[in-house]
Amino acid sequence: MPISTTEAKLFSCTQSADLAQKIALAYGAKLGNVITSTYSDGEFQPSFEESVRGSRVFIIGSTHPSSDHLMEMLLMLDAAKRASARHITAVMPYYGWARQDRKDKPRVPIAAKLVAKMLETAGATRIITMDLHADQIQGFFEKPVDHLFASTVFLPYLQSLNLDNLTIASPDMGGSKRAYAYAKALESDVVICYKQRAKANVISHMELIGDVTGKNVVLVDDMVDTAGTLTKAADVMMEKGAKSVRAICTHPILSGEAYERIENSQLLELIVTDSIPLRKESKKIRVVSCANLFSDVMQRVHHNESISSKFLM
Repeated sequence: MPISTTEAKLFSCTQSADLAQKIALAYGAKLGNVITSTYSDGEFQPSFEESVRGSRVFIIGSTHPSSDHLMEMLLMLDAAKRASARHITAVMPYYGWARQDRKDKPRVPIAAKLVAKMLETAGATRIITMDLHADQIQGFFEKPVDHLFASTVFLPYLQSLNLDNLTIASPDMGGSKRAYAYAKALESDVVICYKQRAKANVISHMELIGDVTGKNVVLVDDMVDTAGTLTKAADVMMEKGAKSVRAICTHPILSGEAYERIENSQLLELIVTDSIPLRKESKKIRVVSCANLFSDVMQRVHHNESISSKFLM
């Protein structure tokens, strides 16, 4: 395929303005001008203040709740489509509503599928996202999906720590594939936590599968919400003789009492990306930016170059 000579245009949703600025800086471009008008009842209308006709447009915005963040992405996609943009890529560092990826009981929605259909209907011709809650969500789309791995930015940080007796841990059975991928890259052991929930965000029981005695443990997960699982897992591992416990979580949702739990936990540190802006700072939370990863992939997509190297764990 020929290399594109047309300049791409980058735009940001309001919720991801800081990350979008970093991505644009790494990309070597300026963010396009978008003005959002808001009515007194809360309804809002984004407007591109420059032509996008025939252009490749990247719209950057994570869709973590509130639902306004998803709605803003949809409105901007629709505006770009109606303004005759040629290619419209939704750059979603965090793909919200992804935990509802199947019917786990009768009469519930599959929100991740619904969001995929809405994005396509609104005008997205490509999706770039990172560490989906479930890999199979890619199959909900009829458009190309570039599913990036945050391990690209986390592994260099972990390697810089030079931890001896390193062990990678998954906080639940569902994350075992991710844990094994990190363990393979770092040539370390793996342990798994088995948990049972009384209801959403409430753990009734947790057991550890594997030995952590004298080990420096790193928990890996795709997101941290209330931090109940992570802090409980850290407590269990320290009780079982672990030397230290850290956690790596791509998306820092950090709702409810998450900050308090982390501050009062036995976690040495929590390492996250800036896919979602932190509500406040914490001495235990370290942010590793994913801006360069997204910038690099966007450049490659625009110039029709391979991005397969970004899919390696």
